[in-house]
Amino acid sequence: MERGLLERDHELAQLAAAAREAADGAGSVALVFGEAGIGKSSLVKVLPEVLPPDARVLLGACDDLTTRRPLGPFRDLVGSVGPELARMLTVGGDRHLVYDALRTELRTAPHPAVLVVEDVHWADEASLDALRFLVRRVERLPAVLVLTYRDDELGREHPLRHLLGQVSRAERVHRLPLSRLSPSAVRRLSAASELDPVQVYEVTSGNPFFVAEVVAAGGTGGVPPTVVDAVLARLRGLDGSTRDALEQLAVVPSAVERPLVKALLMDDVAELAAAEQRGLMVVTPERAAFRHELIRRAIADSLPAARRIELNRSVLAALVAVPGSDASRIVHHAAEAGDLEAIARHGPGAAHDASRAGAHREAAAHLRLVLRQRERLSPTELAGLLERYAVESYTIADSVAAVEAEREAVALRRSLGDARALGADLRWLSRIHWWAGDAEEARTAAREAIAVLEGAGDDRLLALALSNTSQLHMLSDRHAQAIAFGERAIELARREGDAEILAHALNNVGSARWRGGDPLGRAQVEESLKVALGADEVEHACRSYANIIWSLLENLEYAEADRFLAPAMELADRAEHLGFLSYLHVEMAMRRLAAGSWADAERHAEIGAHDFVPARCPALTVLARVRVRRGRSGGDELLDQAWEIAVRSSELQRTGPVAAARAEAAWLRGDSSAVTAAASTTFSEACRLEAAAHRAELGYWLAKAGQPVPRNGSEHPYALQSAGHWSEAARLWQAAGCPYEHAAALAESPDLDDKLSALAELDALGAEPLAHLIRGELRALGVRRIPRGPHAATRDNPAGLTERQLQVMGLLTQGMTNGEIAERLVVSVRTVDNHVSAVLDKLGVRTRRQAAARAVQLGMLPRR
Repeated sequence: MERGLLERDHELAQLAAAAREAADGAGSVALVFGEAGIGKSSLVKVLPEVLPPDARVLLGACDDLTTRRPLGPFRDLVGSVGPELARMLTVGGDRHLVYDALRTELRTAPHPAVLVVEDVHWADEASLDALRFLVRRVERLPAVLVLTYRDDELGREHPLRHLLGQVSRAERVHRLPLSRLSPSAVRRLSAASELDPVQVYEVTSGNPFFVAEVVAAGGTGGVPPTVVDAVLARLRGLDGSTRDALEQLAVVPSAVERPLVKALLMDDVAELAAAEQRGLMVVTPERAAFRHELIRRAIADSLPAARRIELNRSVLAALVAVPGSDASRIVHHAAEAGDLEAIARHGPGAAHDASRAGAHREAAAHLRLVLRQRERLSPTELAGLLERYAVESYTIADSVAAVEAEREAVALRRSLGDARALGADLRWLSRIHWWAGDAEEARTAAREAIAVLEGAGDDRLLALALSNTSQLHMLSDRHAQAIAFGERAIELARREGDAEILAHALNNVGSARWRGGDPLGRAQVEESLKVALGADEVEHACRSYANIIWSLLENLEYAEADRFLAPAMELADRAEHLGFLSYLHVEMAMRRLAAGSWADAERHAEIGAHDFVPARCPALTVLARVRVRRGRSGGDELLDQAWEIAVRSSELQRTGPVAAARAEAAWLRGDSSAVTAAASTTFSEACRLEAAAHRAELGYWLAKAGQPVPRNGSEHPYALQSAGHWSEAARLWQAAGCPYEHAAALAESPDLDDKLSALAELDALGAEPLAHLIRGELRALGVRRIPRGPHAATRDNPAGLTERQLQVMGLLTQGMTNGEIAERLVVSVRTVDNHVSAVLDKLGVRTRRQAAARAVQLGMLPRR
């Protein structure tokens, strides 16, 4: 093993065990994390020594570039993987073909394959997408996916957070946090030096890299005051050419391939021999790299700014001189060298490459750099780059940047007098406004797009604009307008033979008809799905699925919705359409909420409650309803957030569910006036738009608050309850598979046995607020023996933990071991083992860290 690797036997044993399980087909993910210098790379270096003999190790690393290399860590695999994956990574192209080639490579013998990706905190978006693809499938592969990262560099909005959230839901995950070395280990490492091990430990706090550097610099006569000094002390005594070579390579934030080394250094790797002997560099026939990233940073950070600029110019010149150089690296060094002309020349190409690879954050970053040089661009070039930047920003959920860029592009197109380009930009601006939640701005841009394109002589662009307007009307429940605009788009799409526009327009028209009560609408949406699938238009197929499922859920046809949910989620997952996948998770959350599977509903809703704006409002609504129905805190705050989004959308499909949830929350706390305030305005809108489902539910809550609600002959169970037909409503709720609503309807019966049956159902669901109201009704009716319901300690926490389990959970989330918990509670360790197992099971998690996070999320622990 590598000299000096101490106190890592446990982690190596876990990785070896994971590899053995993977060889038998049980793949897994291993997370190796800790601060800089903690020994992640050292652990990876010795990993092959503990793996099964047939194990195959594939190693890639992410670099600290200004703008990351698309698929950088996977491109590092070229030379150690099969020809198909190597070709896909080299020539680029369809990222889904790259993903399939990755999966095939990991299936290829010998088994197991151990794919290590180092420093994923620096990963580009395309690499994160590829890792998400692998994480969702690795448990079915003979492979271990090892990810190393610095956990102390992850802010709340760090892109890696989303990947780690997905990893936490994987079936087999190994979390290997690397701790600092103990004083005894530091003593062993410093034994050969004349340094005081106590002083070494005080200076380094046991960080392995810092310890190694301090010990290596020990010949200077004492412990350097900082670790940077320790690194720089190792440069003393090297001749000038070697130091110059190290400084030159230090400005390259990655391993430097041999052709680039040769271009940068007069004597190639010969100049690095002395540095290699001192343990500063690792040189192979393929590349040269610093032994640790902190060594490179220490050298680079010590350089005067003028020297750094000069060295970056050398790298830039060398890269530009070699055909096929990575454009993102060229732009990085151009930015570091302050070469604005090079940024303007190479930035658009770098953005194109990044976008093709699915690295949309990186593409947007490149375009941002180029747009700072707008004085170098003609108006036409500038408009084109703004359009590209708007689309990339739209893709990465940066609504402010997307709207601003597209507005500027529209203004330029007006001045240039290009009607086709102006119409296309106005249509895009409409889409971006809707996605950002500004419905009125979206409609304004949509109207102008059609007006401009009507006489522009481009039927395809006109059809796109018409279908976009049809979609906006459909989403706002303006069914007649949606059908009128959509049918024009369908006619043009059929004439043009354009399956993409045809699928989009059929979806809009069919959804409008279906939501308006026309049974022929469903057939049209299903035709849209068929057209999209036949043309391999995955995005439009996902949208057709989403609209079919939404309408079925709204109509309480849950069994039918189940038939579409599974293939829809499989398609979105396979195609990596993460926006639609989030939306489908929210629809699954709505389905599980109706079924009374509230923990499942929360898990699915949490996936959609973040970046994708159209999914966020219904996701927050589901999360709030679970909290309200369980009597947990935080529901009103979530509903306030959802309402703000819903109002900006001006769409009843958003405002209706939130208004109903707010009315329900008000009713459960006994505030009838708040029920009326929450429901009345939106109820009037639902009546005006003839939206039967929203009218029925909002009318029900108004009736509960004592407000007169006109009868309209609806057979919706909420409408039946409003009319006093609780028995028929309860039967319909039960047939639909909605236990909470069934119990609520049954509780409206004058029969005491019905009320007691409803109470039993609510207790089983953990629906404490409504159960509390029914117990009050039963006491008022003179019933003496009312079931007490769940024990208080169990009822007061949503996971159903017992009093002792609550104590154990509180202690384990403080970081105590099972032995320490046993000592505190004066019980056996075996007893604590059983309690911890039960806590993790009830919280639906696998680790103590997940337990703490879940407990905070459920309101059982305070947020830190």
